[in-house]
Amino acid sequence: MSKAKNKRGLTLLGSAAGDIPAEPTPQILETFENVYAKRDYVIRFTSLDFTSLCPVTGQPDFAKITITYIPDRRCIETKSLKFYLSSFRNSRRFNEEVVNRILEDLVNACAPRQLTVLGEFAPRGGISVTVEATHSGNTRKTRKK
Repeated sequence: MSKAKNKRGLTLLGSAAGDIPAEPTPQILETFENVYAKRDYVIRFTSLDFTSLCPVTGQPDFAKITITYIPDRRCIETKSLKFYLSSFRNSRRFNEEVVNRILEDLVNACAPRQLTVLGEFAPRGGISVTVEATHSGNTRKTRKK
């Protein structure tokens, strides 16, 4: 089933419902034109209730995910990001994989000037894990449609 796009080319924003993918898929990420691309400014997203699953035990890993970026020509649409992050809920991945996968998918989606993903995972067995991955914009990838 194909979703209708609004005048900005977005399918999720403004729709009443949507299905969260069972597995992370970068195709759900939508972008819109950055009308202020001439200047550098920072966009920060914070997800306080991120979950994924431990690849060994299947136990849930809870995290605060903070995404900070300087956009270039495209910005990430927030609702699509919520759906994308929610799709990790049943995904078995190490914390390091999660953070780096999010970074790669966002860079491919919007080719930002700079992007950092910080994952602050809740303690398990008395140890908390913090993973930070950064893209500096020197290598630009274009999103495949």
